[in-house]
Amino acid sequence: MTRDPESADDPAEPPVLAVENLSVRFRMRGGRDIAAVTDARFSVAPGECLALVGESGCGKSVLASALLGLLPANAETTGSAVLGGDTDLLTADERTLARTVRGRRIGLVPQSPAAHLTPVRTVRAQLEESLRELTGVRGSALGKAALVAAARASFPEGHLDRYPHELSGGLAQRAATALALIGDAPLLLADEPTTGLDRDLVERTVDELRRHTDEGRALLIITHDLAAADRIADRVAVMYAGRIVEIADAAPFFGAPGPRHPYARGLLDALPERDFAPIPGMPPELGALPDGCAFAARCAYADARCTDERPAFASDLACHHAPTGRTHLLKEAADA
Repeated sequence: MTRDPESADDPAEPPVLAVENLSVRFRMRGGRDIAAVTDARFSVAPGECLALVGESGCGKSVLASALLGLLPANAETTGSAVLGGDTDLLTADERTLARTVRGRRIGLVPQSPAAHLTPVRTVRAQLEESLRELTGVRGSALGKAALVAAARASFPEGHLDRYPHELSGGLAQRAATALALIGDAPLLLADEPTTGLDRDLVERTVDELRRHTDEGRALLIITHDLAAADRIADRVAVMYAGRIVEIADAAPFFGAPGPRHPYARGLLDALPERDFAPIPGMPPELGALPDGCAFAARCAYADARCTDERPAFASDLACHHAPTGRTHLLKEAADA
């Protein structure tokens, strides 16, 4: 899909979402802490799609839940996440989040759609209810509007009168996507929106999500589907062991010169259409993170500094090999 680089780079417009030093800790029994997210910093501009990528369990969905105020009671958050320049999502009360943010200013495509659909109401009824609340459509126009809303997410008309338990995983995903798109919220947060979809539907879904950025709306897509991210994103944020380790423009990230962080490069090299070479080892436990770089044990370029000292996130990169990045790593590999 063709991207307009100017649409997301107007310096006069504030970001739709600005996240600064966002951390999430889970307080467990026995005094143990789980550092699910650590010092996340990023922004999403009007008309921009930012793809947050990384392996399962790295903290992506916890970050999304923090933005929506949907964390469990044992979670503690610090930092800020300012929506539209005026609302800090981390300090807003539940009334504000429920009545003015969720659905109206932030649309959500949930990771587990079946759990977010009302089990005792048909898909059609849920679409019509959202249309009434978010767009003001009433009367005879409501039925047609529901059909249009379903079609945006490629949800088949013949299944509109089914209940959530009667839907396949892919259909439930499309129903949740259709609901999230209603109202055209300034920010759409899509958490693994292509789960359960075949490749054709993946492409149709991400293309529709991309169209959400028309007229200055923003999209934060959380995904492990790098092909989908390549198709839709303007920028990519890579998360590992609870930290964002690289943010880059999508075109050079997926093309040349490629990612700067060794972990990000490993993600791409693991794709079947590339080297199909898995990253060795396993991510560390979030409750027992090492003192140094969390990726050091899996990184072929790690040295003593990587093991002993956690790299700062500077110039959109958290790596002791900065600022030479990928060029430096390729030279090291050639010299070896």
